[in-house]
Amino acid sequence: MTRIGRYDELPFGFSWVMDEAMARTSHAIADDGRVWLIDPVDAGDAIERAQGLGEPVAVLQLLDRHNRDCEPVARRLGVPHVAIPGALPDTPFEVVPVLDHRFWRERALWWPARRALIVAEALGTSPMFTGGGPAVGVHMMLRLTPPRGLRACDAQHLLVGHGAGVHGPSTAAAIDEALGRSYRDLPKVLVKLPFALRGR
Repeated sequence: MTRIGRYDELPFGFSWVMDEAMARTSHAIADDGRVWLIDPVDAGDAIERAQGLGEPVAVLQLLDRHNRDCEPVARRLGVPHVAIPGALPDTPFEVVPVLDHRFWRERALWWPARRALIVAEALGTSPMFTGGGPAVGVHMMLRLTPPRGLRACDAQHLLVGHGAGVHGPSTAAAIDEALGRSYRDLPKVLVKLPFALRGR
């Protein structure tokens, strides 16, 4: 059974990263006593820890194929499972469209008050996104057409669906660099990718 590799503690909750090559990452985000679970993998004591942050109000699924444990976790907690939201009223989040294709539907969340950007798949920090290079990378399938609209978010926190978060004043620059170098770095990432994944 895959186990949690690490927890990332946040000022507004925590993330948990699975100990595996894919480095699937889930988030428990808290605000004013309410908790949202984002793309959760039900492992270890993560869900119980999330309940300790406040009252769970929803499980959010930001990518069509990120079923993970969203539905069973929502059922267990007795909260809605909201997949690919168009809007999230009465929450601190703005929904940012990322992709709306037949085989890839994705939304990101932007929390202006915390300057936190949550991206399920278009951006990542695990070696399969970065090839072991920069802090942030664009998904291999999007490197020719990266989601440049994410530049509009002046993030100080980037939470992703694969890999550890990026935090601090250089976060927005790391996102901008990843988007700007997406196509140019493709050959380098393709060469480094097998070695980066083997090193996990």
